[in-house]
Amino acid sequence: MSQENQTLAATDAAPSVSRRRFIAGAGAAAATISLVDARLAFASTANSKINLGIIGCGGRGTWIAKLFQQHGGYNLVAAADYFADRVDALGDALGVKPAQRFTGLSGYRRLLEQPLDAVAIISPPYYHPEQAAAAVAAGRHVYVAKPIAVDVPGCRTIEQSGQKATEKKRCFLVDFQTRADPFYIEALQRVHGGAIGKFAFGEASYHAENPFGQHMDALRKDSQSPEVRLRAWGLDRVLSGDIITEQNIHTLDVASWIMDQPPLCAFGTGARKVRDAGTCCDTFSLVFLYPDNVGITFSSRQIEGHGTQPAGIRNRMFGAEGVLETAYGGQVLIRGKHFWHGGKSPQIYRDGAVSNIAAFHASIQKGDFGNPTVAPSVRSTLVTILGRTAAYGGQIVHWDQLLKSSERLDPELKGLKS
Repeated sequence: MSQENQTLAATDAAPSVSRRRFIAGAGAAAATISLVDARLAFASTANSKINLGIIGCGGRGTWIAKLFQQHGGYNLVAAADYFADRVDALGDALGVKPAQRFTGLSGYRRLLEQPLDAVAIISPPYYHPEQAAAAVAAGRHVYVAKPIAVDVPGCRTIEQSGQKATEKKRCFLVDFQTRADPFYIEALQRVHGGAIGKFAFGEASYHAENPFGQHMDALRKDSQSPEVRLRAWGLDRVLSGDIITEQNIHTLDVASWIMDQPPLCAFGTGARKVRDAGTCCDTFSLVFLYPDNVGITFSSRQIEGHGTQPAGIRNRMFGAEGVLETAYGGQVLIRGKHFWHGGKSPQIYRDGAVSNIAAFHASIQKGDFGNPTVAPSVRSTLVTILGRTAAYGGQIVHWDQLLKSSERLDPELKGLKS
């Protein structure tokens, strides 16, 4: 149901920034699913198409479903979304039979009862842990959008689901576009090989305007309606995890990738300075402290920048011998003693998803169940939650302290149909 359906096309000077863009009952939900005989779900031969179901039929869900179809190795056979208009729009456009379209909060459970090989979970982040756990329990391969969760228990659930998927010989892939980009991959390999020397400090930023503006009026008129809130989930801090988790995870994931270890603590602030609908902040400003006294400053905005540059999703890491610079959709390079020109991926939003869809297919066909995207995705999501917790509380929050958290966010969406 995501609105993230626009590609970030960037230039060196001004990358585009039009980007979109539970858990307590996960075990019980999984237990209620009628499991299909594995011989029916996985009767395909080594090179036949994979039968796929889509959970979440909003803007990005529909966009991703089209990419799965365009790959050529998938049959889109089922779709689920809370809203009938969304699942019908996707079904009509992509040829999903009416009998294979499911609605309501439990629609994904009925989808999992169908003879599927795999599911793609593109629903609001709050639902990812529950739906992924149910899919793994049903013996399906799982492709899930970032972020993987909105709270610490949800991250633990995804971690466990990834482990169970490996044990059950199923694939579990988290869709981060930067992690699939050849320039980012090469740059990080060089940096981890010593290309910029000992780390000194870093910067991470995500500066954009509000990508959910089309939902503001509906929330202003009726902010208490659970269905209005669900449609406008990107403006709801529980359903989305707030902008630091739902969107800013892209730059914080790159920072986490660079550091290759969790931070010790974080401190800073988050605020609502402009936004007058929903419950999310529109700015965050934080410092993440890593071992060896390395600090990474982070800032984000979803307010008008009035032409301020640079904008977009950017990272810099300064070292004793050079500097790594990355821009989502723009230039990725290393300056200094070991200069590397790198390159650009202007269509990284689409190309990254296409690469991940291809990797998911290849892993299933080859029987590669290592599922290497799970652990870094869990860590990156926890980094965002660390920063969010520090900002909300106005205090230093330590990593070890965060990991002990048992707080489960609750959107209190009473009145929604099952």
